[in-house]
Amino acid sequence: MAEAYFALTQYQGQEFIFKLTDEDRIAEARKILSGGEKNKVHVHGRIIKRKEPYNPAWDFHLDPSTINFFEIAIEVCDANMQYVEDHLDEAGGAFLPGGHWCPWDSRLTREVKRG
Repeated sequence: MAEAYFALTQYQGQEFIFKLTDEDRIAEARKILSGGEKNKVHVHGRIIKRKEPYNPAWDFHLDPSTINFFEIAIEVCDANMQYVEDHLDEAGGAFLPGGHWCPWDSRLTREVKRG
């Protein structure tokens, strides 16, 4: 199975690391980083309330099978990563219904080399 790690940041400079396991998504992320895709640069996925070793700063991560890139999304899934962290117990209910997180100000910023 393919596996690659990427970082997204929000306007305040905080970084969130996520894992991709789908070859098409990995290729899409690399295309965004190379400048080949200028519109769909924001990250969407379903949160899992568990820390992962590759994303140690946060008590949640994104389910790799749900990650997509977007240009525009509905407001109900928009939230700052620190706000998600601070209100993680509420995520999945009225806050981030279904656990879907789509920070509008997120930007895919780099591929993270693990090793």
